[in-house]
Amino acid sequence: MKGYKKILVIFFGVIVAFFLFLLWYQNRYAMDVVSPYSINQIAFEKKLLIAAQGSSFKDEVASGIVHYFKSDSIYIEVLDIKELQEISPEDFDAIVIMHTWEYGKPPIAVKEFIYRTEKYKNRIVVVTTSGEGSYKMENVDAIAGESILEDTPVFVDEIIRRLTPLLKVN
Repeated sequence: MKGYKKILVIFFGVIVAFFLFLLWYQNRYAMDVVSPYSINQIAFEKKLLIAAQGSSFKDEVASGIVHYFKSDSIYIEVLDIKELQEISPEDFDAIVIMHTWEYGKPPIAVKEFIYRTEKYKNRIVVVTTSGEGSYKMENVDAIAGESILEDTPVFVDEIIRRLTPLLKVN
């Protein structure tokens, strides 16, 4: 019986260590929540939504997009991806979704939004970041890469290139 107790103690010790590791990992690498804000008047004809997870890289990319379009007559709304469940894609001319590939898949809020809004996919620009930089959802034309701050201008330029025809900006 002593042998079984020792094995059980070791087994439960490993389980506890594993869960502690998961808690540490989640705390260390979890994305921040984006504080919502808007730019310009909601009455403007053109509307752009930026939904993102909070990180230095994604914040810089969002800031670059906002800076580029804020002087145009475009209403810009920025919010956390968790708010996507409340969003009706028909209310926006263009939507940017920036998320991190987590545990081998996109965040649930992003996945559900993409599937729910399939008929509006031509209005949506998806940016997926991951450690390797190549992961993205199947059947989604996403911009994929690593979250490297020095690469921010490259991402911003590509997103703007995709948004310009949607917002009909010169």
